[in-house]
Parts: sequence; structure tokens; C-alpha cells
Amino acid sequence: MKTSNLPDDIQFTGDERLWLSGFLAGYDTGSTSGTAVATREDILARALTALRELDTTTDAPEILHAHTATSSTEAPGTASARKPKRSPWTRKNPYGATLVANRPLRGADSRKDVRHVVFDLGDSDIDYEAGDGLGIKPVNDPDLVAAIIERIGADPDEMITTRAGESTLIDLLTHEYEISLPTRELINHMADHSGDAELVHILSTEEREALEGWLWGKDVLDLLDLEPTLRISAAELIDLLRPLTHRVYSISSSPLTHRGMVHLTVAAVRHRSAQRDRRGQCSTFLADRISAGGTAGVFLSKNKSFRLPTDDSTPVIMIGPGTGVAPFRSFLYERKARGATGRNWLFYGDHHRATDFMYEDEIVQFQRDGILTRVDLAFSRDQDHKIYVQDRMREHGDELLRWLSGGAHLYVCGDASQMAKDVDAALHDVVAEHGGLDADAAEDYVNTLKREKRYLRDVY
Repeated sequence: MKTSNLPDDIQFTGDERLWLSGFLAGYDTGSTSGTAVATREDILARALTALRELDTTTDAPEILHAHTATSSTEAPGTASARKPKRSPWTRKNPYGATLVANRPLRGADSRKDVRHVVFDLGDSDIDYEAGDGLGIKPVNDPDLVAAIIERIGADPDEMITTRAGESTLIDLLTHEYEISLPTRELINHMADHSGDAELVHILSTEEREALEGWLWGKDVLDLLDLEPTLRISAAELIDLLRPLTHRVYSISSSPLTHRGMVHLTVAAVRHRSAQRDRRGQCSTFLADRISAGGTAGVFLSKNKSFRLPTDDSTPVIMIGPGTGVAPFRSFLYERKARGATGRNWLFYGDHHRATDFMYEDEIVQFQRDGILTRVDLAFSRDQDHKIYVQDRMREHGDELLRWLSGGAHLYVCGDASQMAKDVDAALHDVVAEHGGLDADAAEDYVNTLKREKRYLRDVY
């Protein structure tokens, strides 16, 4: 993959190249639906204009000159003590943000589809911080909506009365109710009326893990199809569903660098099972069903337990394979804008370097500029034996413990089911082996990191 998304014949300082690269990362020549946005030359011209404006206006945001990130009254090496505004936008009252860009982050031969998604926050006054998340209210997959309506033999325009008033069935199933995650009420209803032996047995055991395993990948249509001849009215079905819930994505931009915009790193979930194509409810809404210029309901999801150190001289260790790199892109832009002097170490990994190294151009530029002190990569499928970020931690355990002993903060973001557990086990091993501690003492050391808020995780 290219290590820069800028033309080779244009000369910039490293600082300017990094900002322009981040600007271009938010744009693509078109959306997945084929709607043209702009040519690359148009976008580059727009970026250059923005760069010139930032360099000449007196109230330019803290993008090009790190010393403007803090006021003259602050102590050197400390983060700004600004208090973000309280946002009026909530999950019940989301802001209609305009989609600016939707760009694939991986090569054409990658097995995964991950998008760099950019929203314009407009006049929302949404004031996020590095480490926060953005809540998105999705729109349900129209193919699944149509299949459910066909299954129950209803009229899409049938009017249904709910607590919120009257709406058509198709509008309720598209915008208001959850159809990818069956409720316990629907599960019990289908167990009672379908007589499905496996489901009835699982419910009788009252084993939560068994039920979750059985439900994995199943949506409302799957439950209804347990008994294809079972009749259920549109109103009855709506009563058995829950309101549509939001999804939260880690923000991958910095408010100091990407003022008025918010960036997300979204993995589009797609798979096939039971002879049906399955699509992630919110991820494919963002990837496939909203074009540039369209809007989505968004709101700030604050994450006060995942913040950079207030002392900018503090070293930071970031472990984020795959889309787990999202908040660390935010952290690095933030540290650069603040003029932070603390060292930064990134552990990143995925399947193949050639196709799956997301934000490679920016990471390389951060290294060149001295923002990233160290990067350790783990591309698991590029050799005969799989290598993961936890393996790189063990390989460099002596240095890792030196950073921690020197006051470094350790951050982990990504998959909770396996990666986070493996990273935690590797951390304990590193502390024990290189600190000369037994298992109990290593556990105490790690617990101390947690108590001091120096070992923070954002896992899902």
C-alpha cells in the first residue's frame, strides 16, 4: 500500500503533509452507491485552500502550530483544562449530521471492508474529546424489512398505533424498531407457538450462555421462520419488538485538528448463514446505505475513563489491532496538536500488511515527525505462524516494562472476547518475567496500574 496519499511532486513540511493526509483521508471519489463526490484533484485543491486559510487567519484552529493548543497561562507540558460544552443532542434527540466522506481503508484484495467515515457536525455544538465515542442511530436494512413484512403477510402501509402515535408498518420497521436483535418476548412467543424442540430445551435450562450461543447471528426473521405457518399480525409483532437502539463507534479524529468534523473507523459486518446474506445493522448503513450529503442521527457518547494523561510529558503505550486503532489515531493527532513531549508507542496488527495496514500513510508520517517514538506491527497471516500484538508485547517485554516503570499509561482498544484477554495475559507475563515477580505479585502490579488509571481499556 502507498505510504502517502499526497502527490509526490508537492513539497510540504512534515507538519503540513500530516494535516493534508488526514484531510484527504476523509474523502473519496465516490460513495459505494456510485454517487460522485469530487475528483481527487478537486479535493486536493480544497485541502490546499483550507491549509492556506489556517496559516493566515488569526483564529485558526490548533492544526499547524502546536503551541496554540494551550493558553499562555497554562503550566508547560499540561493539557488544556477546557471544559467541553454539554451537548443538547442525545440518543432520544440525535443531531442530523451530514456525511462528508466514506472511504475504503483497505486494499481491494482484503477480506474485510473497513471505512473511514466523516461527518460534518455543522451547528450542533457537539464538543468531543479524544477517547470519546459517537452514537449513531441506524436505519434498518430495507431488504430485511421487506422480508419480514412479506413473512407476516402485511401491508407495508398499514397504520400501527404505538405510544409515540400512528405510523406505517414500513416506517416503524425501518426507523423505529430493532429487527436484527430479537427480544426475549419474541423468543418466548416463538417457543410457545412453534414448539421448536431446541429452543424450548435451551429456555428450560435457563443457561444464559446457551441461549446467547443459539441466538448468535439470528434476527427477527429467523425467529418468525421457526414456524413458517404461524400467523402474527403487524400490531402483535410490533408489541414484541424493542425500540431501535443506537450503536457507538470510537472517534478517530481530534477536535484540535479536525475542527467541526468527526471521523469514525467502521468495519462493515457481512456474512452468510442459513442461506441468507447477513449485514451488520449500523455498519452497513454507514458503509452502503448513506451517500455523501445524506444525514444520520448522531450524538456524543463520552468516555471519561479513556482519556490521555493531563501531563503531556507522560509516555503513552497504545495497543489497538484492526479497528481498535481508531481512538489512537485521535490520540496521536491530539498529542501532536498539544505539543506533547511524552513518548508514544503503538502496537498495531491485522491480517496482511499489503492490504490491511489502515492509516499507514499517517502512521509513517507520525514516525517521521517524531510523534510516534515506536511502532510494533503484527500482521498475523504474513508468515507461516500467526503473530499477534500480544506476541510483540512479549518480544519487547523488557522495554515495555521500562516504559511502565517510567510512568507510562497503557491503553487497549478492540475486541473484548479474545484480543483484550490475550493482551491482559501478555501484560501479566511481561511484568512477571521482566520484573522478577511471581504470579501474585504480577497481579498486584497490574492492579496498581488500574487503580492509578494507567491501564485503561475500551473494548467491545
